[in-house]
Amino acid sequence: MASSHSLNAFFDQLGVSPHQRDTIVKYSEAIHGVAMEIAQKLAEGLGLNAEDYLFKEWPCQLRMNKYNYTPDYVGSTGVILHTDPGFLTILQDDEAVGGLEAVHKDTSEFVAIDPMPGSLIVNLGDLATIWSNGRLWTVKHRVQCYEGTIRVSIACFVFGPKDVALEAPPELVDSDHPRLYKSMNFEDYRMLRISTKSPTGAIQHLRITASGK
Repeated sequence: MASSHSLNAFFDQLGVSPHQRDTIVKYSEAIHGVAMEIAQKLAEGLGLNAEDYLFKEWPCQLRMNKYNYTPDYVGSTGVILHTDPGFLTILQDDEAVGGLEAVHKDTSEFVAIDPMPGSLIVNLGDLATIWSNGRLWTVKHRVQCYEGTIRVSIACFVFGPKDVALEAPPELVDSDHPRLYKSMNFEDYRMLRISTKSPTGAIQHLRITASGK
C-alpha cells in the first residue's frame, strides 16, 4: 500500500476533510486486505503454498475515477480497450450507471457488466497470466458512455514485484506445461506496453517460442 506520506500528499491535493481522510484510509486498508486474500486463494487454487509469495510487499495503487459524461458523449468510449498490466484489480464500480464491458474469451464479443449494488469486480491482469504460466486469463475490457451523467468507480490495483522479475513458479512448469513467458518485473513490463503501444497485447512480446527464445 501507499506510504502515509503519499496518502497525505494525495489528501492535500484533494483538499479533503479529516473525516474524509479517515474514510479513505479505512477503505484502502479494507480493500487491500481483500486483494491479499484473493491473491492467496489464487495461489492455493493452483496448488502452491501461499505463504511462499509475499503479495503484501507488492506495490498497489488506489485510484478513483470520475467520468463527467454529458449527453453528447453517449455512445462514445470513456476508456479504450485494454488489459490491466499488473497482477490483480478489484473494482468497486458505479452502482447506478453502467458502461463497463469485457471481451468474451471464446466469442470475442463485448459483454456488458451491469451494475450490481454491494458487489466488487475482480479482474486479473497480464502479470497473473505470466505468473500462472497461462492458467489464469487476463481480461480485455473498456468503458463506454451509456448515459449523459456522472459515473464514478474506485479501483485497487495490485501491480507485482517492484525489483524482482515475476515468472511462473517451478511447480507450474513441467514437460506437459513448458514455460510460456519470459520473466519481467512490473515496471519493465509497463514500459514495454508503452513502447510497443500495446494496451491489450504486450504479453505476447514475452511469449517463449519453440526454440526457447
